[in-house]
Order: sequence, then structure tokens, then C-alpha cells
Amino acid sequence: MPLVTTGELVTRAAADRSAVAAFNVITLEHIEAVVAGAESAGSPVVLQVSENAVKFRYGRLLPLARAAVAAAERADVPVALHLDHVQSDDLLRQAPAAGFSSVMYDAARLPYLDNLAATKAAADWAHAQGLWIEAELGRLGGKNGEPLLDAHAPGARTDPAEARAFVADSGVDALAVAIGSAHAMTTRTATLDHTLLKRLSAALDVPLVLHGSSGVPDGELTEAVVGGIAKVNVGTALNVAMTTAIREFLAAHPDAVDSRTYLSVGREAMVRAVARIITLLAGAP
Repeated sequence: MPLVTTGELVTRAAADRSAVAAFNVITLEHIEAVVAGAESAGSPVVLQVSENAVKFRYGRLLPLARAAVAAAERADVPVALHLDHVQSDDLLRQAPAAGFSSVMYDAARLPYLDNLAATKAAADWAHAQGLWIEAELGRLGGKNGEPLLDAHAPGARTDPAEARAFVADSGVDALAVAIGSAHAMTTRTATLDHTLLKRLSAALDVPLVLHGSSGVPDGELTEAVVGGIAKVNVGTALNVAMTTAIREFLAAHPDAVDSRTYLSVGREAMVRAVARIITLLAGAP
């Protein structure tokens, strides 16, 4: 079916007090696994390509983007395409022609006023191109000589009043909030600040996004959806599933050389991981 937009999927999820799963993809096997997993679960999904994934692909966006578009157009469920954690304005400007309906513009590394100025400029440009835009706010410190903390550093949290002003002044369509998750976690041990999430949900009138969801246990994830998270980003969990399956296959078959034998095992492990996460989110009370 034709590509759908990230905005319509997330807006609908926010209205229903549910969440759409968004999976970061690096290879064609990732793309195929996400689509197959979503079809197995019978739910829409967002395919995400990060700036880091583009760098891995020799800095070229189109090969992976075109593969994602082709897979989405042949899917039996609605699929949207999202450009994730973009810091480069040049990459941002490639998004519309490459088939992306949305962008997460990441200036959260900057002090608040610089983050706001850069994000507002990106949002103004994105909206003129018909793109839905997500941003991130969660740094703590930086005042009175205190060091800045990354949005997903231990202890970093998004302040509700600051977030409300940031959304109003930048014009973004969704906000990724820092409530205790972290990127690249390989163990599911994160504890979310659900009290803060409720305050953020009450303070903001845009959908909230959870990054670093691979390290969040099932119960914490479903409680986050109940608390107002409408988009759940997942990346590392797929890489763990793929790498574990391939490692086990090669240990059992040390003479294997045909990459299709082990890549297919890794792909199927990711299919199961995708279907499980989507089903978990769909069952949030």
C-alpha cells in the first residue's frame, strides 16, 4: 500500500492513548524484518533511518531510503518513513525527495537557546516542505557553571515548563522527552519517571516520544504508553536479536560461508522481536 505519514500515525495514537512503534533500520534485512513483523502483528509501523545509519552507508541516504520506500509500498500494513536524529542541515534537506514524511531534528546537544533557535529554523523549513517534525529536550545543568548533560545521560530529565515554552516557541509537532531511558542499552533495566511523564503529558499539547526504549522493561513501556507516550523508538533491541541469532548460528555451523544462511536467521530473529514489541504496545491497558 502507499506510504502513510508519520504524523497521521502518531497523531492517531496520541488521540487513542496508544503508541506506534518506530524501528531504526540499518540494513535491508532490518527493513524487511520490521515490515514482516508489523504484518505479523497486523499493526502500522514507522521505519526510521538515523543520521548515524546514513554515515554507515558511506554518507548516502538514497540507497537505504529507496529500499525502505519499496518495502513499505508492498506492505500489507501502513508504513511511514522517518529520518531520525538529524544534526546535519544538508541531510535534513534531502528528506522530502527521499520519501520521508517526518524528521527528528536533534539539537539537544546545544544549550537551550541555541537548541531552540536551530530547531525553530528546522521546523519552519520542514513545515514549508510538508514535513512533520520531532525534536528533543532533556538536558539538565548548564546554569551557574554546571556541566550540560545529554538528554539520555543518567539523571537527565525534561522540565515540563521549559518543554511547554520550547514547543510553543519552536513550533515542533512532537517532543522526545528525557524520563529515564538511554540510547544503546543492551540490558532492559531502565526505570522511567512516570510521575514526570504525567506532568509532561499535562503540560504539552503535542505527542510525546520515548527514545532509548530497548533498555526499558515491558511493564515500564506499557505504563509509559498509559502515561502519554505516543511514539516508541526501538533500535538496539533489533541489533541484539540479529547479532545473537547470527552468533549462535555460526557457532553451530563454523563452516558456513553463504551469508544468506546466517542473515536469514538474523532477519527472522528481528521479525519476532518487532512483532513482540508491537503486540506489547497494542496491549497496553
